[in-house]
Amino acid sequence: MKFKLDENIGCRGQRLLQDVGHDVCTIVEQDLKGASDREVIAVCQEEKRCLVTLDLDFSNPLNFRPSLYSGIVVLRLPKQPSYQDLIDAMQTLVNALDRLDIVGKLWIVQNGIVRIYQEDEL
Repeated sequence: MKFKLDENIGCRGQRLLQDVGHDVCTIVEQDLKGASDREVIAVCQEEKRCLVTLDLDFSNPLNFRPSLYSGIVVLRLPKQPSYQDLIDAMQTLVNALDRLDIVGKLWIVQNGIVRIYQEDEL
């Protein structure tokens, strides 16, 4: 699977996904740091990459319809997160990818929990 990590994720999160065989690039690597949400999601759509972010704006399916993208993952961390909280959420994501398909869906991921939003088909 192909992923794009938002600028707030970091190298260890990138390695967790790469270590299990995923193709991962970052916003920072592509000089998209500071780009608008619309620009970021457009690049993800063009590259057919699932976005992984801490940005809660992407958790609103009315603004970013999951069915239009290769997946959106919003990591939810505690109010005073530690680095380990981020790693735990990323590991939860990695574990879920082994058994669930993310394409066209919005995942809200916390340590040990994955909530999935999928649009109803008409």
